[in-house]
Amino acid sequence: MGEPSILVVTGSPRVHGNSAMLIEEFRRGAAGGGREIDVVRLHDLTIRPCSACRACKDSDEADCVIDDDMRQLYPKIRRSPALVLVSPIYWWNLAAQTKLFIDRCDALDGPSGNVLSSKKIGALLVYGGEDAVSSGAVNAIRALQDAFHYLRADLVGVAHGTAWEAGSVRSNERFMNQAYRLGERIAERLSAE
Repeated sequence: MGEPSILVVTGSPRVHGNSAMLIEEFRRGAAGGGREIDVVRLHDLTIRPCSACRACKDSDEADCVIDDDMRQLYPKIRRSPALVLVSPIYWWNLAAQTKLFIDRCDALDGPSGNVLSSKKIGALLVYGGEDAVSSGAVNAIRALQDAFHYLRADLVGVAHGTAWEAGSVRSNERFMNQAYRLGERIAERLSAE
């Protein structure tokens, strides 16, 4: 069995949209560094909101008590050395699917600390506006920076760019290069450990 896969979690509802194309470019970059990726499509899962019961805080092994599809994701998150969040920007922030996933990752915060603190973290954010400010992507970028800084996780990078119509990201060479390079950088950091 080889190295553990990089876990890529996408909140995009489109199967073959811009996020999927960015993930493929990220995959190519990571593969050059000898890493495979495991892609999870949140839109295909049933994930309920956090109920703030705090039952997950009792032990480091406890997962969320809500019986939904997050239960199959917790072992993957624990096993993977890296987590990459992929999201379109909707209403000036992360897509609801992505935000639900992040909220439910609170169950990974036990008495010994948060599981995400030991991970290499990356993000791919795609928006329809002209830039990160007018699209609201700055809100998502800042939220991710603040959250992972608080957790003392290694936020390797946030690649972001504009792509309105499905497939239009292919013509955004700068963004596609960012996605590829993020894959390379995460693979390099994992190999250096």
